[in-house]
Amino acid sequence: MPKYQVGDIVAVSVTGIERYGIFVGLDEYYSGLIHISEISDSFVRNINDYVSIGEIIKAKVLEVKEENLHVKLSIKDIDYRITKKRKIKIRETELGFSTLETNLDKWITKKLEEIDEKM
Repeated sequence: MPKYQVGDIVAVSVTGIERYGIFVGLDEYYSGLIHISEISDSFVRNINDYVSIGEIIKAKVLEVKEENLHVKLSIKDIDYRITKKRKIKIRETELGFSTLETNLDKWITKKLEEIDEKM
């Protein structure tokens, strides 16, 4: 019996976004595609408005190809959000900008020397 059945709602991880659809991973073996036509009944101008890479969403299984472990999915007509999009706050390290401050002049000089050598 196949691991995934048509009609199942599964949690997937967004691994890539192209203009024609969303690539997802279902588990360590199965991958899938949510074609742009399966994102919304409305016109989809920008797929990035719907999902972002790394986001976990729910999707409905439309077709399973066991021979290549590929699944066709849809997020139309379901509440696909599991997690809200969240902004990642970057924490400053203890060193802060001190590394940049100490090395910037040295790095610029080295780069200018490399450019001069190529000319």
